[in-house]
Amino acid sequence: MKFDVVGIDMPCLDFAVNVDHFPEPNGGERIRELSWQGGGKVATGLVAAARLGAKCAVLGAVGSDGYGRFCEKDFIRHGIDTSGLLTREGSSTSLSVVLSNRETMGRAIIYNLGTAEKMTKDELPLEAVKNARYLHLAMLDDVAVEAAKAAREAGVKVFLDADSYSDELGDFIPMVDVFVASEFVYDAMFEDRDYEANCRSVMERGPEIVVFTFGEKGCVGLSAEGYFELPAYRVAVVDTVGAGDVYHGAFLAGLLQGWTVEKTAQFSSAVSAIKCTRIGGRAAIADMETVKHFMETGEINYTEIDRRVEFYKRGIDHV
Repeated sequence: MKFDVVGIDMPCLDFAVNVDHFPEPNGGERIRELSWQGGGKVATGLVAAARLGAKCAVLGAVGSDGYGRFCEKDFIRHGIDTSGLLTREGSSTSLSVVLSNRETMGRAIIYNLGTAEKMTKDELPLEAVKNARYLHLAMLDDVAVEAAKAAREAGVKVFLDADSYSDELGDFIPMVDVFVASEFVYDAMFEDRDYEANCRSVMERGPEIVVFTFGEKGCVGLSAEGYFELPAYRVAVVDTVGAGDVYHGAFLAGLLQGWTVEKTAQFSSAVSAIKCTRIGGRAAIADMETVKHFMETGEINYTEIDRRVEFYKRGIDHV
């Protein structure tokens, strides 16, 4: 089966908790909102891409517990193929408690690592990778390297969500076609703000598209089409959790539309901004019509989004 995007991840469950302020030590704070949503960088990126019309498949593993079933069913609900998602019998799925702060727009995450083991190289369905237009990666392990090699041999573009810098990231860059990295990666790689020159230095190592995102400060990027800098959209922020993941999924959706890189980045910024106006990483992922309306008018139609918000507030048993 042909897919637009195949992504590899270790999906988890996010228990999102929104407050006005983080409590002081030995203090308390009233919760504004609670929500159960699927998590994982690539996993949420796939949901965003699927919401925007891409045909997606997820590869990875979850536990056989309720959290794992929730993750799988949420993929299915978004039309994402799960035939490559393994269930580890007798094991548990990771849980993150994600605290978001309306006052500072900051967040804090505490997590419990599940016992489910990630997909191994021997379990990796290479045919699925080879039958995609894009391979979406974030974890840089032996499975990612194997998948990237297979993708490049088959002419599949490798898209990397680079959220933190490591020696492994530096070694992996030559295998990447589309490199979208956070401000944390930028600051680890460079000491100055010569964005164009620094994007070019990354591009010279292999990628054909290089983008760095800087949250509320916008993004910069470079490709054969040229260099650009874009401001972020201004919205009433409730929760920034998953903003980068959603940006990446939207970026893939834009590339699949055949848009220019700059238009794709602007579109991705809009999708990410809308997401930040509601709790959690997935509830406020908008569809194409809602995003285009926002970009044209500055107004967000919350009709469908708020239905999603209420859906995710019901807990894990109803999905």
